[in-house]
Amino acid sequence: MSKKKEKRFRALGKVLFVLYIIFLIYFLCFAEWYGRVGITEEYRYNLELFKEIKRFINYREELGMFAVFTNLFGNILIFVPYGFFVAMASKYRGFWKTFLYSFGLCLGVEIFQLVTRVGSFDVDDILLNTLGGVIGYIVFAVFGIITRRKRNVQRKKR
Repeated sequence: MSKKKEKRFRALGKVLFVLYIIFLIYFLCFAEWYGRVGITEEYRYNLELFKEIKRFINYREELGMFAVFTNLFGNILIFVPYGFFVAMASKYRGFWKTFLYSFGLCLGVEIFQLVTRVGSFDVDDILLNTLGGVIGYIVFAVFGIITRRKRNVQRKKR
């Protein structure tokens, strides 16, 4: 890829990243659809790893599959674009950087929810969201490998 195309690609990644962050902030902090209808009187938090995950699995029939899916897989899926866009927009990318950025953002979101009492602080959410960011990086890396192989095949044909 030429330097000019690479700069455009990175710029597109930055624009998409900003739009995604705006969506993420709205969805995680203000979306009424996800139970963000107001500030609660008390602080809600879960500091026990796997507690909420186990609860959703154990009570899946009472809660319904939609609630289980949105809590377990939704928390992963919503951060997949984050890992992808961080890698796409960054000049210096890597697995551990993406992991740390994903963890930092997830921790920040959970602290914001705790402090503002809009939602709850949940270590399981941090785990699932961070996993989503890492999966996004892996998807980006796989696309990179495929693109490089395709480019090498095209060069050999010339």
